[in-house]
Amino acid sequence: MDTPRYTPEQPLYIGVIREGKVPPDARVPLTPDHCVELERRFPQVRVLVQPSAVRRITDEEYRAKGVMVEEDLARCQILLGVKEVNKPDLLPDKTYLFFSHTYKLQPYNAGLLAEVLRKRVRLIDYEMLKRPSGKRIIGFGRWAGLVGAYNGFRAHGVKTGRYTLKPAHACRDLQEMLSELSAGLDLPSHFKVVLTGSGRVGEGAKEVLDAIKMRHVHPDDFLRMDFPEPVYTRLEVEDYNAHNEGRPFSMAEFKDDPTSFHSTFPRFAHAADVYIAGHFWAEGSPFLFTRADMRDPAWKVQTVADISCDIDGPVACTLRPSTIAEPFYGYNPTTESEADLKSSTSIAVMAVDNLPCELPRDASEGFGDELLEHVLPLLIEGDRDGILAGATETTLAGELHAPYRYLADYAAKGAGELPDA
Repeated sequence: MDTPRYTPEQPLYIGVIREGKVPPDARVPLTPDHCVELERRFPQVRVLVQPSAVRRITDEEYRAKGVMVEEDLARCQILLGVKEVNKPDLLPDKTYLFFSHTYKLQPYNAGLLAEVLRKRVRLIDYEMLKRPSGKRIIGFGRWAGLVGAYNGFRAHGVKTGRYTLKPAHACRDLQEMLSELSAGLDLPSHFKVVLTGSGRVGEGAKEVLDAIKMRHVHPDDFLRMDFPEPVYTRLEVEDYNAHNEGRPFSMAEFKDDPTSFHSTFPRFAHAADVYIAGHFWAEGSPFLFTRADMRDPAWKVQTVADISCDIDGPVACTLRPSTIAEPFYGYNPTTESEADLKSSTSIAVMAVDNLPCELPRDASEGFGDELLEHVLPLLIEGDRDGILAGATETTLAGELHAPYRYLADYAAKGAGELPDA
């Protein structure tokens, strides 16, 4: 995958596509300032932005910075989006970067992958861009954590009737959202929050807890002590998983065979008022808690903010994703079904699966920073370490790239769903 030589006279055109998924997504991969900086750093690059009435950053804001706004992106060799591209909108023989949600064989996108192959698109999936260490390079995880934690507190206010917070998407930016939380939050003393997750999502949620100056305490103290003020604890994997045979926890052993472990999380649910789920859950790992666990009389958690949003999985009360328009629902542990959110027998659930969309300006700025620093230079100057190659699911020859040939049957099934199949 050699990188062609481009010059200011024969430039490399990079296009920012219009998001077409429903419900609409107001984010962009590059803000106007990013476009200007990209052209400054690389004089051989020209950026074109497709007009959109959906994105929060307007066409006029791009034009004001001197960025070209054009409907036709046919001359672009590289096209950048955020969410999946609608099949009819895919231009053939182009390189696309977006979150395709195909590498886990998600059934709803088999047709998309088939169309990508049919149109000889080189698909680079943001989610698969990783350093040699295996750590992801780019993503919206921090923003999911920030908004998810805020929404958790907002859900708790609705559940208890104790306070009211406006939606995150009604705030102009992160600063206004945090100001709203600091001014409007009304928590009793002895209030406890438990957070799982040590990655970007967990870090984002922790930022919110620290911003409102909630005291952080050790997991052991969280379980055994009462405090005169609201506190939170943040759990690592070893804090809520134990070996079935009582052996000391080993992360290497857990990764190798998670079925040899069981969850010890319910003891934290017996002490906390709010649970914020920001962890990554791998298939085969123990569920954090089951529906039976939630029927234990010792259960205390009233509100669950499931940022990870694995449906009918490790967080037992997450029955379905919720939406930005209707972000909360109630869960009745006795009937194991949805219930009135404000009922005394229900638990409030927040399970919005596109949280960064609530702060599209900030999320776009953060994502674009990472894209500009760590990804676009590889497209322009060369992929020396094979980072792009490792994230390339399909090639311009209309074939699955070697690491993704396991998707062949999945793509074939998707091809059978295409209108002209």
